[in-house]
Amino acid sequence: MSLCRVYPRRLLLPLSYRTFASAPSPVFAANSTSTRTKAKRVLAAVGCISVGGLALYRTMSSDTPAPSPPKPTFVPRPIVICGPSGSGKSTLLTRLFKDYPTEFGFSISHTTRSPRPGETNGKEYHFTDRDSMLKSISQNEFLEHAEFASNLYGTSFKAVQSVLDANKHVILDIDVQGVQQLQQAIRNGKGFTTRPLFIFVAPPDVGVLERRLRGRGTENESSLKKRLEAATRELEWGLGKGNVDVVIVNEDVDRAYEELKRAIFGDNKV
Repeated sequence: MSLCRVYPRRLLLPLSYRTFASAPSPVFAANSTSTRTKAKRVLAAVGCISVGGLALYRTMSSDTPAPSPPKPTFVPRPIVICGPSGSGKSTLLTRLFKDYPTEFGFSISHTTRSPRPGETNGKEYHFTDRDSMLKSISQNEFLEHAEFASNLYGTSFKAVQSVLDANKHVILDIDVQGVQQLQQAIRNGKGFTTRPLFIFVAPPDVGVLERRLRGRGTENESSLKKRLEAATRELEWGLGKGNVDVVIVNEDVDRAYEELKRAIFGDNKV
């Protein structure tokens, strides 16, 4: 019996996205003057033009050498990973970045919570204060943001752009609130110009999740209760029909990692 279950829902994508698989992930659709200007510069840098909020690749002339496909090749879409705290998202992403250091870049989120022991500003998170983050949010500098346990979390346009500037495919690790906000922004034409691949990582059951969270030693009983309550809501949403593209039940980390690679690379998984 399989210890890891995956439920993919295939999406039809334009052929051009497959043809230009070596290009960086398309940039976001910005909603302020400064971020729109930055977005246009990034589009131009990767050989794209923006028409009506859509990123279109320029047709290459016959004397322009075709770019060599990356290894492994895959559709250049932003990848959004979500799931309850303790589901194993970070473990899976750490392995992915180790195995493919030149292909992927992690969009580092901002947060107003205090750093935990061993965390470094600019590595796990960009740590900031509440007033500064609220000001940036009001100035439309964030792609998505959410609040949990009186702390703000969010993904800035600048953080995404820094990954694109490194010529890597962007990966976001955000909570369900942020995913819902991002999906709404995309429907309103304010998110990414290419629909991201949404992957939900779930624990086998809430009991396993509780043991993992207790094992971290970072939660008191009050915060643990809040996380488990939030996890129940997130699982209900993540396992709901049509909310994400792929659900990976992380019961065995090795099998879960294989499923993650299959979701990203498809038949080109290595």
